[in-house]
Amino acid sequence: MATTDSREVTIAATPEEILDVIADVESTPTWSPQYAKSEILERYPDGRPKQAKMTVKVAGITDEQVIEYTWTDSSVTWTLLSSSSMKAQDAGYTLTPAGDKTKVRFDMKIDLS
Repeated sequence: MATTDSREVTIAATPEEILDVIADVESTPTWSPQYAKSEILERYPDGRPKQAKMTVKVAGITDEQVIEYTWTDSSVTWTLLSSSSMKAQDAGYTLTPAGDKTKVRFDMKIDLS
């Protein structure tokens, strides 16, 4: 059975700056503690990650995931291609300028094995 969740936060940065941080997939373990390892497998012609392999540790479970990203000027989404403990995962960030800040909405839908 699939589970969904959403969160919103406002960050003092532009959408471009936030997307650049998210695109630095290999640094994800430095700012997101559940990620133990992250590597880019394939890039789009503009240099943004297309596919990445992640090692994720949550609630005592370690999962190896391969995900594929889709990028726009105001969002990034990803879809799970393979996982050792999930059937499906669709998630993403939607960025909305708010003056000199950006409203960031995170949506995720997962289906565990």
